[in-house]
Amino acid sequence: MEALSCCIANSRSFLLGLLLLLASAVSFTEAETQHHDFVVQATPVKRLCKAHNTITVNGQYPGPTLEVNNGDTLVVKVTNKARYNVTIHWHGIRQMRTGWADGPEFVTQCPIRPGGSYTYRFTIQGQEGTLWWHAHSSWLRATVYGALIIHPKPGSSYPFTKPKRETPILLGEWWDANPIDVVREATRTGAAPNVSDAYTINGQPGDLYNCSSKDTVIVPIDSGETNLLRVINSALNQELFFTVANHKFTVVGADASYTKPFTTSVIMLGPGQTTDVLITGDQPPARYYMAARAYQSAQGAPFDNTTTTAILEYKSAPCPAKKGVSTTPVFPSLPAFNDTATVTAFGKSFRSPGKVEVPTDIDESLFFTVGLGLNRCPPKFKSSQCQGPNGTRFTASMNNVSFVLPSNYSLLQAHQQGIPGVFTTDFPAAPPVKFDYTGNVSRSLWQPVPGTKVYNLKYGSRVQVVIQGTSIFTAENHPIHLHGYDFYIIAEGFGNFNPSTDTSKFNLVDPPLRNTVSVPVNGWAVIRFVADNPGVWLMHCHLDVHITWGLAMAFLVENGVGALQSIEPPPADLPLC
Repeated sequence: MEALSCCIANSRSFLLGLLLLLASAVSFTEAETQHHDFVVQATPVKRLCKAHNTITVNGQYPGPTLEVNNGDTLVVKVTNKARYNVTIHWHGIRQMRTGWADGPEFVTQCPIRPGGSYTYRFTIQGQEGTLWWHAHSSWLRATVYGALIIHPKPGSSYPFTKPKRETPILLGEWWDANPIDVVREATRTGAAPNVSDAYTINGQPGDLYNCSSKDTVIVPIDSGETNLLRVINSALNQELFFTVANHKFTVVGADASYTKPFTTSVIMLGPGQTTDVLITGDQPPARYYMAARAYQSAQGAPFDNTTTTAILEYKSAPCPAKKGVSTTPVFPSLPAFNDTATVTAFGKSFRSPGKVEVPTDIDESLFFTVGLGLNRCPPKFKSSQCQGPNGTRFTASMNNVSFVLPSNYSLLQAHQQGIPGVFTTDFPAAPPVKFDYTGNVSRSLWQPVPGTKVYNLKYGSRVQVVIQGTSIFTAENHPIHLHGYDFYIIAEGFGNFNPSTDTSKFNLVDPPLRNTVSVPVNGWAVIRFVADNPGVWLMHCHLDVHITWGLAMAFLVENGVGALQSIEPPPADLPLC
């Protein structure tokens, strides 16, 4: 009898152990909910020999890196202890039905006032790779930003050999001034804002700037190992080239979508864009500069013509302190600042890893012009308020509408609560006047109309947008970002888009999936997506100077049928205006 009860006890403990093992295996594959606290506050930050009271998150510049798995939920409580209004945008996160957590000020929420707080809650669904988060209120994102890294689900892996180590590389821009003062001064005068004083890699300008070399970022590598660099252009107003001396990159992802791998010695990112590259330690052990400098496509426009550096250091490289050993890092060759040919070749290299389902049978065929403009000096303005070219004020528009943010309600709130008078739904599907977009444009077309206009999309509609750059005042490359969606870039080209001939260039087999498209200087790009995410979604140029001037619009995507095709109700702590 004793033996029998012992046997039963053993089998019970075995079953219990088995159940615990199964439970732990299930929980291992289950998605997690991560909780974080972001405190937005002024922090002394010293760069270029001078300390500034810089707005940061948790006293860090750049801010904290968030690492999650595909399928995880993020809950981030943001407390505003700064003197400015703030919101946080989770750049590239699809925000399926959770538009209240998207973050652009007065679009999906009213700002978090000084002393207030708001908790962003959202789930990462079907995305893997590198994204980032940043302030979406005035010019605070100059210093309020950080990486958001999405790993594959537990048990899944990358579609490439697992790298030995992974390093986020955040390219930034630094003003030897308060960035909010810079944009306020430009708004007061109507002129272009002052350009930045330095570029940064992970918050540090690097060896080529005053008072900076002791803090230059070191990125380690071992001979023979392959590492992953997660490169993010978090600069405010500048597209950037990035390279590493004597090394090649294998591009494997962009904007948290995998790509068909291709090799290049230099990459170009517009603000908002991310690129994942593999780099192999296949050079003699030494120190090699990583460097970033401007790609400037607007002819004659002033820009920050400096170069930021970090150091790729082989572990077996000679020690910098050794006498008689030259340890000056090898310097890379970078493209000329206006090398559009390199940018074009790089952009055309992107493909999805295999055949994809590109939307066809288009329901909404849209044509959006994007570009700058000049407003005549308004009556009662002093000459000091009209310091743009020939006594004008700079502006920008899409389809001749210069976007004006509301101030009493967010667009999403107004839509959801049926509040009249906040926006109109008559954003034009095509420019009100057809003209030679990239030619010599008549001065009568240089002054757009201000408005808070959205474009309505039915749930599930298949959308194509031709984004056409203009040469009004000056042509330039515009990084256009769409909130709440990824889209396929099916073609790009120069000149005016021609529907009779350019459709033959459409890649409907394996186009890249992105959230930000660099529309070529004096050219166009064509994107497609399915409107499967209800809410109000901002589409804008990610050069913040241009969004300040009005280069934006918003899509209002209607609810579909039932709860799963409808936006969730607003959270209880949504900030009030």
